Amino acid sequence: MLNTKMRLGRLRRPMLLFIMLIAISSVSVLSLTAQSPLPITGTAVPGLTAFDRVMIELMTKYSIVGGSLSATKEGRLVYARGFGLADKEANQPVQPESLFRIASISKPITAVAILKLYEEGKLDLDAKAFKLLDNLPLPPGGVKEARLYEITVRELLQHSSGLVRSCFGQSRENIPAAQALGIPPPASADNLVRYGMSRALDFAPGARYSYSTLGYCTLGRVIEKITGQKYEDYVRTNVLTVAGIKRMKVGHTLPEERADGEVRYYDLVSTPAQPSVYPPHSPVPRPYSFYVEGVDAGGGWIASSIDLMRFVTAIDGKRGAALLKPETVKLMLSKPNRSDVRDVSMYYAMGWIVRPAGNEAEWRHGGSLAGAHSLLVRRADGVAWTVVFNSEFREELVFAELDRNLSQAINEVREWPTHDLFGQ
Repeated sequence: MLNTKMRLGRLRRPMLLFIMLIAISSVSVLSLTAQSPLPITGTAVPGLTAFDRVMIELMTKYSIVGGSLSATKEGRLVYARGFGLADKEANQPVQPESLFRIASISKPITAVAILKLYEEGKLDLDAKAFKLLDNLPLPPGGVKEARLYEITVRELLQHSSGLVRSCFGQSRENIPAAQALGIPPPASADNLVRYGMSRALDFAPGARYSYSTLGYCTLGRVIEKITGQKYEDYVRTNVLTVAGIKRMKVGHTLPEERADGEVRYYDLVSTPAQPSVYPPHSPVPRPYSFYVEGVDAGGGWIASSIDLMRFVTAIDGKRGAALLKPETVKLMLSKPNRSDVRDVSMYYAMGWIVRPAGNEAEWRHGGSLAGAHSLLVRRADGVAWTVVFNSEFREELVFAELDRNLSQAINEVREWPTHDLFGQ
């Protein structure tokens, strides 16, 4: 098992979730009642009705308002369906192409963008990240820690930088960050990284794993410095468009600024409202107190489940032109050269949790924000699937159940469909 000293927090604990999913034994897929209690959209696939059963039973059991599941086989989109409601108040059903906050699944997207710059000879992975970012000075009175300037791009990718875990997107963090910087809230992505630079490191760079969304927010600033473009613009042009993705974007905090086709987000009824990141900081539902724009590269993207399938199948050319060369994909998935991962069966590589399986490997990443949860899995056998939800729940419990039931459903498919829904 992985080093138990790893610090894994909510929204920032994909390795813990992964371990739990692996540890739980398989159980039978639950049966579907004759009449679904949820609206379902998208193309019904006769050979994959067990996928429907898994989603219906899970969402009913845990009172999840809306979700979407997509799956690919050999680069073909064989399944894409929406379940439940995108907007409960308006009684609008989720569509397969509905957009959801994907939270930390933003990290693999940022990692691929960084690796493209590396592949093109524009960025050295062993470059000192904060020496590159000479445009981001320490805040007045910030901690003058020399080790900060020893952190490499590679260490940011592998979560071994020693930077603090949070990227200060929550209102209770963002507002004090803005105040400390002497600027009006909400603090921007650049300023949140500057504020993070003023905090003492948790350990010496490269010493061990500790998940850090701040590290990936910093990678977004590295992309901007190297390319001279906004992070979102560079990624959309050089990664997403190449993969055939047109609607993904960095999301917005306020419900009235939802993108076309974006769902609403729902917290538990019993959860107290939180201060808004916007003055006068009136209480708002917790999903709308998080400053999404400020954590762009670490957790800010919105996407459909189909978009995520386009992304994961394009990385190595399972569908269309490959985003990365084979040697770069191998580097992306390689085990870090650190003692804490020397004898483990799974590890965090560059943007992915990896579990080697012979000559292949399983890659995955999860994401969690208040009212938004997501999971993206590319199995060692080449089947890939992703799920996105718009409701709050206990992440580890629900995803463990989803993973074991859906894995069994995939393993029991006797004949895969030959169609490709990407064409639709």
